[in-house]
Order: sequence, then structure tokens, then C-alpha cells
Amino acid sequence: MKEDVGTVRTLAIISHGGAGKTSLAEAMLFSAGVTTRLGKVDEGTSVMDYEPEEMKRKVTISSAFNTLNWKKHQINIIDTPGDFNFIAETKTSMQGADGVVILADAVDAIRVQTEKVWEFSGEFGQARLVFISKMDRERADFGKAVEAVQNNFGKQCVPLLIPIGSAENFKGVADILSGKAYIYTKGDSGQFEVQEMPADLAEQAAHYREELVERVAESDDELLEKYLDTGELDPAEVKAGLRTAVTTGKLVPISCGSGYVNMGIQPFLDLLVECMPSPLDRGAIKGLEPGSDREVFREPDPQGPFSGLVIKTISDPYAGRLSVLRIFSGTLSSDSTVYNSTKDVKERFGQLLRLKGKTQEPVESAGPGEIIAVAKLKETTTQDTLCAEKEAIVFPPIDLPPAIYSLAVEPKSKGDEEKIFSSLSRLMEEDLTLKLERNEETKEMILSGMGEIHIEATVDKLKRKFGVEVNLKLPKVSYKETIKGRARVQGKYKKQSGGRGQYGDCWIEMEPLPRGEGFQFQDKIVGGVIPKQYIPAVEKGIAEACLEGALAGYPVVDFKVDLVDGSYHTVDSSEMAFKIAGSMAFKKAVLEAKPTLLEPIMTMEVTIPDDCMGDIIGDLNSRRGRVLGMETKGKKQIVKANVPLAEVLKYAPDLRSMTAGRGMFTMKFSHYEEVPAQIQEKIIEASREEEK
Repeated sequence: MKEDVGTVRTLAIISHGGAGKTSLAEAMLFSAGVTTRLGKVDEGTSVMDYEPEEMKRKVTISSAFNTLNWKKHQINIIDTPGDFNFIAETKTSMQGADGVVILADAVDAIRVQTEKVWEFSGEFGQARLVFISKMDRERADFGKAVEAVQNNFGKQCVPLLIPIGSAENFKGVADILSGKAYIYTKGDSGQFEVQEMPADLAEQAAHYREELVERVAESDDELLEKYLDTGELDPAEVKAGLRTAVTTGKLVPISCGSGYVNMGIQPFLDLLVECMPSPLDRGAIKGLEPGSDREVFREPDPQGPFSGLVIKTISDPYAGRLSVLRIFSGTLSSDSTVYNSTKDVKERFGQLLRLKGKTQEPVESAGPGEIIAVAKLKETTTQDTLCAEKEAIVFPPIDLPPAIYSLAVEPKSKGDEEKIFSSLSRLMEEDLTLKLERNEETKEMILSGMGEIHIEATVDKLKRKFGVEVNLKLPKVSYKETIKGRARVQGKYKKQSGGRGQYGDCWIEMEPLPRGEGFQFQDKIVGGVIPKQYIPAVEKGIAEACLEGALAGYPVVDFKVDLVDGSYHTVDSSEMAFKIAGSMAFKKAVLEAKPTLLEPIMTMEVTIPDDCMGDIIGDLNSRRGRVLGMETKGKKQIVKANVPLAEVLKYAPDLRSMTAGRGMFTMKFSHYEEVPAQIQEKIIEASREEEK
């Protein structure tokens, strides 16, 4: 049974968007006979990108899973999104892999997203293999791509397979260890002939072979000793040492080809089987004892206690919730009860399902290394640990990037608000970076995510899965109003015509308070000029009136009111009359006490490459930002600044275009500040227009 675990390879395919991850996955499935024709993303025939939102945008939005068999090995593949909008989906599903295949584009090489997911694989301690994709494209340059890979990720990245030709002359790949050349027929059938390596590649192959042997030797003391003595290792020793070098991270092999025209795929699959780790190579997985900080470990043993991690949740209005989990230890069988150690609940499920793109295949049991799905778990969500109750373990959740882009959501049909909340809550089970909240001040429903595409794709899903249609717009800014001066005014409410009258009379003194102090009320009445029972009514009248300021209708904050004088009528006075009098006094006082507008200020941290520094600082200044400081982190600069929220509502797409997708930022509320006078006028005018 344990030998079977040694033949499992569970791999995530990662990189920036558009590098060809899904095309590579499709070519792997076709080459292994899982599919009968080569799926194409552009033609909408991909088995991995099957959601309508993916087909519409021709990008991967949700991680997809599939399994193939190659030379008596089971290869489980996770095709991940490359767009920053869906980075959390990539990170959570990567936890299910023992190794990663990083795509470097032969035309565009490495982008910031590739650097980010490379970092994730480092966090997870995963073995890596680089595939230089799109060798058939115009301007494809293998040498430049290798250089970019080594500059970004280190000299331990060394080619094992090199291309024969490029662009329209790309016709195959050569193996620098065996000296074999794989020459492909035209088209995308994947058929090839094995020949001797072309003579014009011999020098390049020898150079890379030398680098490779050196890296392999460094991974093993005995091999290193021999290499230092003789300057060489024989092919059998290199092959034996290759796996250790890759699984320990001393070597990152580089392969190449094109998923789109199905070239270089079979030698690449051979390489995966030979080099990439099985669960046994990866070894014991570390977790914690539930409720404590004590570390516990689980060996990838099918006979051991069961443990697994939910790496994805698929919410379906008909089939219910589907939980996708990676099994780390033990064996899971259909019709079982498992313990959710994250939530401290037992969960019962029926059929075990193996995911094959959009289809599912029932299986009786599954062991270490497998990615499996179960339906209708009641409490379980993504990042939860499932395990055997008597030998419980919990795998701590990972850090996910915070939501950085928000839009207001309003129903197209009246009365759909509740439906929007419940349907979006279901989608938030699938996607941990989505946030939904009601802004009590602006009365808007705010949906936050990683960017425009993220939110638009969510809204598309909302319509398709739950039949709910919504409009999206930029959120209103929660301005506030305050005062800068003092005022002493009278508020008098008198109604005495026929029947019982109303009479309330109060004098108040109003003054500003420091920022963040809110509203304070002090009773300074002496001699009972206003009876005690009416004083709370004055305060209540002011508290209600301050929800709508005199300038633009925003709440008034940071002021103090002293109730200093007044009068009453023994018959006509009432709580209602004094409440109205308090409200009238407040409105009069605000106008006399130099009212002004306040705006929310956000603290931002913008992470950018060195060469973007000047542009970003200039842009932040143009947004009325105040740069607080800068620090260097590796090849990146981190700019910290305070910026008004009104100026950064669309910062996510703007930063992406300014940095060609290489910048990232986080943002959180800091404080309120006075709005400059000329901008106040525009806000007040816009508010009055809206009221018309």
C-alpha cells in the first residue's frame, strides 16, 4: 500500500495569467489519453476552464483538478488562476500539492504574479520545476527566458530539456542527459520521433549539463566527493541524484515546450515522474494538537490515522456544497464520519468523488496524496482540517491577502436585498477574499474583493447560480461634518392655537471637540428653568438632528453641547416639544459655528519595483496623499502613505496599469481630516444635486 503512495505525484501548475497553464494541463491530459481531443482555451473546448465566467474571459478563475496516469504513476494536477484578482484561490489550492510546475512564458518570461506564487511555494516547502511555455510563439526566446528565471529565482534553476528551434520553426525538445531529441510532426497530435540531438545544440547542451551535474553533486555528500575528485559523474549517478536534488530544492529543473501545439509534453511528463516528489518524499506533515501549540506530525501512511485539509469549496444551488480536500495521511472511505478539528464538529458524508475537470467520478476510497471531493458537509468550509477524532490534528489556516477593491451593490429588482445577502454568503464560502458588509452611514451594500474582474466575475456567478441580478457602482464616501467655531443659540418650539398647545424653549452653547470624540452633552440648567424630566428630550433631539448636517446632509461629529437656559409652560410643555426645540437649536448652532466637512483618510502600503518609485510617489501626491516613509524589501520598495479614500476608490486597476501588474497594495482606515475648501464646494454641490 505504501509503495502505491510512492507512485503518486500531486502538482499545482502556477504562474501569471496568460502563460499557458491551462493549455499545458490540457496537453498533459490528452497525451495521457484522458481526453480524446486537445482542449483549447480560446475555442472554449478546455475541460479545465469550464465555468461560463472563465469561457467568457478566457482566463482561469477557479482552480480545477484532474488526474492522469503516466508510466504506472498517478499524476494529480491542480490548474490554478494566474490573475491577481484570484490569488487567494491559487494560494489555498496550492496547499494540496507536493510540488509545483512554474510556467515562464518564452515571450514574456516572468511577471510579478509568477514571483508571488513562487514565494507561496517557498512558504509551503514545495519542490519546483519550471516549464518554459509558448515556444511556438513569435519572438519566443528560450535563452532570455532561462536568464529571467535564473535572475528572479536563482542559479539552481537549470535546463534539462532544451528546445529545437523556436517560433514557427519550433519542432521539438532535446534531453541534455540522454542526448535524445524528440522531433514532432506538424499539428497538435503530439506524435514524435526520437532521434540523436542536433549537432548545433551540442555546445549549449554541454554547458547546461555541466551546471546540472554540479547541482546534483551538491545535493549528496558522496556524489560531491566524487565530483570534486574526478570532475564528473556517470549518467546513472546523475539520474539517481536528480530526484534528491529536486525534492530538497537544491535543483529546479527547466523544461520547455508548448501546450497549445502539444509539443514537448511527453518528455516533460517523464521528467515529472522521475524528479518530482511523491507524498513519501515530502515526508511527515506538521500540524498542531487542537486547542494547544504542541506540534504533531502525520506520516503519509495509508494505514495511519486519517487527516486532510479542505483546499476549496464549490457552492452549487442544486448539488449543494462540495468540499475539495487533500488527504495527507490515512485512508478515507465512502459513507464515513470525520471530525472537523477546526470547528470541533463531526461531519458525515456519502460518496467520495474524484474531480475530473467539471465531471466527478465516484471512488470507494482514497489515500495520501489524493485530492478528493465530498458533498453536503454542513459546517465545513475552506481551510478546515478533517481528521480522525481519536487522533486529532489541526492544520493552521494560511494568511490571505486582504480585499482591496470595493463596489456598492444594489438589486435590479426591488425587494431582492435579502436574496443578495444569502446568495453572496454562499459565494463567500467558495471565495475567502470576498467581503460583504452594509455601510450604516451610506446605507449601501459594499462588496469587496481583489479587483474589478474579481467582483464582476462574482456578480456573473450570482446571476448564473442564483438568478439574482445587481447593479455595481463606486461606493459613496462616508463624509462627516463638524464645527470649527462656537455658538450660543435659542431653540424655541411654540404651538398654541386651539386645544392643548406645545411649548419647549432651550438655550444651548456649542463648541468643537478633538477629532474622534463624538458628541458630548452637559446639563448646566440651574434653578429648574427647564424641569429635569425634559432635559433628556433636548439631548435626544440633538442626537437625532446631528445624523444629518447642515452642509451636505452628512452626520455631524466631534462637538459638545451645554444646555444653559430655557423656559417651560406648566400645561403645554412636553417631552416632544423639548425634543423639537433641541433639534431646532442644534440646526441653528451648526450654521453659526463654522461648519466644515471631514473625509476618511486611509493608510496605504504600496509594494512596487524600484523603477516605478518616482511614478507612484508622484501619483500619490496628485491624489492629495502624504508619503509617510519608504523601505526596501529585496528588489521591491514599500511606500507608506496617508491618502483620502475619495481619491483611491479605483486605485487597484490604476496601480495595475501604472506598474504593468507588478504593484500591490494594502489599505486600512486611519482617521478623519478636514476636506480642502475648494473640494468641499464640489461635494456640497453634488449632494444637493442628488437631493433634487
